[in-house]
Amino acid sequence: MSEKNKSSAARPAPASNFIRNIIDADLAAGKYAARGWGGKPGPAKVHAQAPQDAARIRTRFPPEPNGYLHIGHAKSICLNFGLAQSYGGACHMRFDDTNPEKEEQEYVDSIIHAVQWLGFDWRENIFFASDYFDFMYEAAVHLIHTGHAYVDEQTPEQMRANRGTLTEPGVASPWRERPAAESLARFGEMREGKHADGSMVLRAKIDMASPNINLRDPAIYRIRKARHHRTGDKWCVYPMYAYAHPIEDALERITHSICTLEFEDQRPFYDWLLGKLAEGGLLAQPLPQQVEFARLNLTFVVLSKRRLIQLVNEKHVAGWDDPRMPTLAGARRRGYTPQGFRLFAERIGVSKADSWIDYSVLEDCMREHLNESAERRIAVLDPVKLIIDNYPADQQEDCFAPNHPQKPDLGKRVVPLTRELWIEREDFAETPPKGFFRLFPGNSVRLRYGYVVKCTGCEKDSAGRVTAVHCEYIAGTKSGTAGADSVKVKGNIHWVSARHAHAAPVRLYDRLFKTAHPGAGGQDYLLDLNPDSAKTITAQLEAALKEAKPEERFQFERHGYFVADLRDSAPGAPVFNRAVTLRDSWKA
Repeated sequence: MSEKNKSSAARPAPASNFIRNIIDADLAAGKYAARGWGGKPGPAKVHAQAPQDAARIRTRFPPEPNGYLHIGHAKSICLNFGLAQSYGGACHMRFDDTNPEKEEQEYVDSIIHAVQWLGFDWRENIFFASDYFDFMYEAAVHLIHTGHAYVDEQTPEQMRANRGTLTEPGVASPWRERPAAESLARFGEMREGKHADGSMVLRAKIDMASPNINLRDPAIYRIRKARHHRTGDKWCVYPMYAYAHPIEDALERITHSICTLEFEDQRPFYDWLLGKLAEGGLLAQPLPQQVEFARLNLTFVVLSKRRLIQLVNEKHVAGWDDPRMPTLAGARRRGYTPQGFRLFAERIGVSKADSWIDYSVLEDCMREHLNESAERRIAVLDPVKLIIDNYPADQQEDCFAPNHPQKPDLGKRVVPLTRELWIEREDFAETPPKGFFRLFPGNSVRLRYGYVVKCTGCEKDSAGRVTAVHCEYIAGTKSGTAGADSVKVKGNIHWVSARHAHAAPVRLYDRLFKTAHPGAGGQDYLLDLNPDSAKTITAQLEAALKEAKPEERFQFERHGYFVADLRDSAPGAPVFNRAVTLRDSWKA
């Protein structure tokens, strides 16, 4: 079953939250019934691409294509698409491509792949802010005509100085009362590229004394003589995000525009702008409403786009999809699962209050899903030879291991037993510490799925390092036979046949940062990078793992959950990444 189909399987009803309460109240009041979903369109000037389907509610996921999506976006994706699914609505995939200098098609493609990987589908509802540039320009002209916008020719430094503070009102621009005809002419010249970048902007005329700084005549258009990845060189002016976003919502007939809390102070401008354009007949009633929720604050990661770009550009990581990166592309290569992310989103819930979520919560969600879904395999990560001295050198016999201990329907696989095996170096101690129940001279353990063996000694090299461990097997004690319990032992170790083992690179990934809050106290966050976040070893794997396909996930018994790398694995030569250990190794 594909990941997308898995996502549509029946799941328990999601827990209620304040956003669902708002939607329930709006639907009960028939707030959006007048929109005529699937019926006649709104006013003639409403964009031709406005959807006409019968969605009860309409949400959107609006990333800016200037970087890769990260774990924080997963919460928003699951929330917006999840609400649409729950209410028989639609969720739009919309790219807010209003900043041509930072946007690339690579980022558009990566965002599409990440959302699809999480298991969500927007069907025909994919849009770009650039689809609406003509309408946005017309709307700006309308605002100038009606006295609600003007072209300001102050320098950026003058505008900042005159904006005021949280306790002092702003100072009106000397251009604030210029005639509409003059602003229209200047705005046309801006569009035609007759003025330099930064020499003038179009500002909304609202209230320079407002206690909300976002209402102190915010800039809504600026000059940018930059080529756009979709519109080419058509435009020399581009809308500001705060201006473009509400217009996009209205044209797409979004009902609930769900944003993170940092946009709460922008809501008055959102409502002001849509109200002015609706008064002029450019937009249809009822208008979208913006609803804010707390963004994801996760320990042991940085989610700032600026910092993520720095990590990539300065090569602290191997790219946007480095398995240590908190990007969804990195998480996918790491071996994290879409189902784990959806479980995480449900578990942390939605609230209005900012709080910190410990990274272990995400790891536990991944463990929970992987424990259920991943088949078991045997891998020896730090191998040392175990020689069964009384086992014939030319003999081989089959032992049987379950593919999943909780799923007997998945059957068993053969793991061949031979005279020479690979075991974990930590499973032998020449002088054992107290409570050590594995191999040491004179002690007996069970070879998992095989015989009980008694350790007789070891070999060492000139430096004193153990190079081989010797033992003898006890006949009649093989697992699954009548005599399996005839000899009682406390230790049980895993192994692979040296003759049949497959040597392969295994990457042991850990958290990228060694502290819960990188950069806390104003220090350079790069100083908190974990020097042990990645280590590559050559492990000895059971033969079945040689045929693992990219993105196949397994539990390596005793070690954790691993995935065949999406990018670096080749047929017959998989490279494995550790997704997560069996237990949280970071707990104090």
